[in-house]
Amino acid sequence: MEMNQYLSMFIDEAKEHLQALNENLLRLEQQPDDIGIVQSIFRSAHTLKGMSATMGFQDLAALTHEMENVLDQVRGGRLKMNDDIFDTLFKGLDTLEAMVRDVEGGGAGQADVADLVERLKSLAEGGAPSAARAASGMGGSGSASAGTEERNGLDEYQLSVIRQSAESGFRTLHIRVTLREGCLLKAARAYMVFDALEQHGEVVKSEPSVQDLEQEKFDRSFAVYYITRQEASFIRDLIYGISEIEEVTAEELSWADQAAEPPREQAQAESAAASAAPAAQNQAETGRTTAAGRGDKQGGGVAGRTIRVDSERLDALMNMFSELIINRARLEQLASEIRRGDLTEAVEQMSRITGNLQDVILKLRMVPLETVFNRFPRMVRDLAKSLGKKVDFVITGAETELDRTVVDEIGDPLVHLIRNAIDHGLEPIADRKKAGKPETGKVNLRAYHSGNFVMIEIEDDGRGIDRKKVVDKAVQRGMLTAADAARLTDEQAYQLLFASGFSTAETVSDISGRGVGLDVVKTKIESLGGRVSVESTPGAGTRFIIRLPLTLSVISAMLVKLGPEKYAIPLSSIVETGIIEQNAIRNVHGTRVVDYRNSIVPVISLAEVLESPHYRDDAEAETEIVLVRKGDRMAALMVDDFIGQSDIVLKSLGKYLANNDIIFGATILGDGQVALIIDPNSLIK
Repeated sequence: MEMNQYLSMFIDEAKEHLQALNENLLRLEQQPDDIGIVQSIFRSAHTLKGMSATMGFQDLAALTHEMENVLDQVRGGRLKMNDDIFDTLFKGLDTLEAMVRDVEGGGAGQADVADLVERLKSLAEGGAPSAARAASGMGGSGSASAGTEERNGLDEYQLSVIRQSAESGFRTLHIRVTLREGCLLKAARAYMVFDALEQHGEVVKSEPSVQDLEQEKFDRSFAVYYITRQEASFIRDLIYGISEIEEVTAEELSWADQAAEPPREQAQAESAAASAAPAAQNQAETGRTTAAGRGDKQGGGVAGRTIRVDSERLDALMNMFSELIINRARLEQLASEIRRGDLTEAVEQMSRITGNLQDVILKLRMVPLETVFNRFPRMVRDLAKSLGKKVDFVITGAETELDRTVVDEIGDPLVHLIRNAIDHGLEPIADRKKAGKPETGKVNLRAYHSGNFVMIEIEDDGRGIDRKKVVDKAVQRGMLTAADAARLTDEQAYQLLFASGFSTAETVSDISGRGVGLDVVKTKIESLGGRVSVESTPGAGTRFIIRLPLTLSVISAMLVKLGPEKYAIPLSSIVETGIIEQNAIRNVHGTRVVDYRNSIVPVISLAEVLESPHYRDDAEAETEIVLVRKGDRMAALMVDDFIGQSDIVLKSLGKYLANNDIIFGATILGDGQVALIIDPNSLIK
């Protein structure tokens, strides 16, 4: 494996640890006396430090080391968490994230961290000196290890940890790992072993020391004392799953005499381990990137149950599958024309296989929105603090899945809307008190499925939008006349907020008032095939609603005809299809409706709405309809004829028909014709 492959692994893992650090620090801020959370934060910082040192990013390692020292003082009861410590640790995380982004961009991950390091040292020195600090994994504290740890034994603190663990039912293992002759990047291999071990237990001590391992000051082997609930055979197989490992022994130590030191030399590995090594080693050398240590005993204990796949490969797979779907439709059409039994049977079999393949590929592309949502609590915390506001930020539906391409792009628009809700939406504490509201404002971020779309809402309980202020500002800027403004509905008035450069802020700040934000939000969301709308009640709050397509690739649709033209309507929006008589359509207050299954349903002529040249007033006695639903509202779309159901590949139209809300894409049919895709939601008002 080359260094750039290690670098990719480092960046992915570093981002995960930084996210975990942010989330746990926020939890700790709410529960400052919960040592369990401190332990979780310490472990993440600990691992990140070891990764950084192994990869040679010394600034990253140095800063994380000092943060780790502060956390060690807290978990040892020598420091109490306070606002100063929280702010400094959060600032450290911001700096670490900036350095990781620099590494991702091809930089060296360097930054001027001297002042921050000194501040962290000062905080750490505020607690009593640590009597003994265990080197609990790759990247463990160097000073504590060198100062209190005997080279060939365990100090009193480490012995105490092991004894207490044994009393709680944990096993203590002495593990020795030997790398292959001529192994490159020995420190990186050692780190991978430690990372795998820390998924299932705690490393108490390493031989040689952690510092020596990081600096590759060892020959080919190293040993650890390790606490776990897993069997020795499971841990041995787990380590064998890492490439470049030649031999592993894992001996369970007896603690009948708790005063005695554990033996310093390992027992010989069981003969089965030697025979299992080649198979595990070959599997590990296939070059795949795995989430180390996440295997389970049932699966043999070998890491590799989860793999990381380059997103470009997924995109290439999706593109090839899209072409397969288009050609499948062509084959189905040819088979129906030729009408040969064997050909029809083969095409049907291929359709079943590609249908199953479609489900698998689409699931591969779907990722939960929590990958984006989880970064917002920290942002809200900092923003609320800078504005002097109290905010209760509630996330629901983070498990809702969306196409990876959409998830990658939706982060920035959501940042704008959440910042807007806190800055513009929520009133200052004094104003909330005067209005009889709680001091703490509430901002809800929720996501849920609605047919073939995912809805994301950002709602606050603030002052709401001042319609008059918005409209007056638009008239002042010459966006519309006073007469036009008076005729606007509330929804149309609120849409003015998305005009380029539009802002009602009285003052310019780092957060808002520069006229940049909501126009960017609308542009980005529409580029993803989505829509954004606003609902607001003065004095009660505002809700921004984003509607995004579930996937940007393949959807199921009903194909219909308008004259010779073909259109596709997503099946997720269709309730049923049917035929009604023209004389059953009534005109009520200028709106055509029909009594369909004991419900009064508005009737919409699709040809009329699309201004199709094939639209005729002198329609036939009967007409086909497609009953579509949006929430609790329905409408009947009049069409000329049904073609049938089909899986279609959604293609973007780019700038074509950009001003037409009814068309949100196109597809290529089996006969090579292009069919436009209708968005029924935009037809139901």
